Amino acid sequence: MTAFIEIIKTIVYGIVEGITEWLPISSTGHLILLEEILPLSVSEEFFEMFEVVIQLGASLAVLGLFLKTLLPKFRNCGVGGFLRCRENIKVWTLWSKIIVAVIPSAVIGLLFDDWFDAHFYNAGTVASTLALYGFLYIIVESARRGKQESIGTVHDISYGKAFGMGCFQVLALIPGTSRSGSTILGGLFLGLSRGAAAEMSFFLALPTMLGASALKALKFFLEGGEMGWMEIAILLVGCVVSYLVSVIAIRFLMDFVKKHTFIPFGIYRIALSVLVLIYFFLIK
Repeated sequence: MTAFIEIIKTIVYGIVEGITEWLPISSTGHLILLEEILPLSVSEEFFEMFEVVIQLGASLAVLGLFLKTLLPKFRNCGVGGFLRCRENIKVWTLWSKIIVAVIPSAVIGLLFDDWFDAHFYNAGTVASTLALYGFLYIIVESARRGKQESIGTVHDISYGKAFGMGCFQVLALIPGTSRSGSTILGGLFLGLSRGAAAEMSFFLALPTMLGASALKALKFFLEGGEMGWMEIAILLVGCVVSYLVSVIAIRFLMDFVKKHTFIPFGIYRIALSVLVLIYFFLIK
């Protein structure tokens, strides 16, 4: 019975991760509340690893949904033409821009990730960043109203703009910022259309989240962490659920931005920041 309850809790975590990782509303802001309301009966060390590695399932959803954009083609290119095929050149170029974009967060994250967690992973910081970026979304979208975006697709993004989005992704090291929230906001600042900003944000997540998951898991085992069958089940269920829900969330966001602005997400972030403040400073 206890194992069944833990799996049910894990499913909830997977659902929350799958939704909040892609919508610019901060997965940390939601998980910090979920951890208080519905804690998993696991060690602190395992949970710290779990809440990062669960992103693995979410990131694989991007690969599944954007296969044609992200993977080169073997058919009709010939053995010698694999690297030179016109369609594949677009893929290689896009990946080179993605690599350029993840350099800032990879360098800063490797050097200071633990420092950021130690100094900023608290309710006050999460509430502040939730509200700050919520207001920024409202301000940026209001300023953009009626203006024509200069960059309509991910293939139109220059290396400089890609690197700029990568610099905005560094901001996500501060809990509550939201990785997708910071990169999408950066894309809007840089003149990308909402669709291009959201899509590039998804693509930046692949190497970022895969790398973060691998490093967190490696650190867990190097520090003597162990997993029994229950922990393995929790990890697998969390990843599978986050993958399935991520597919739905990504499709929703791509359809949403075709007709709407990001202002509703800004309002939601502000409301969530108030909820975090009320819970941690008045109720708890």
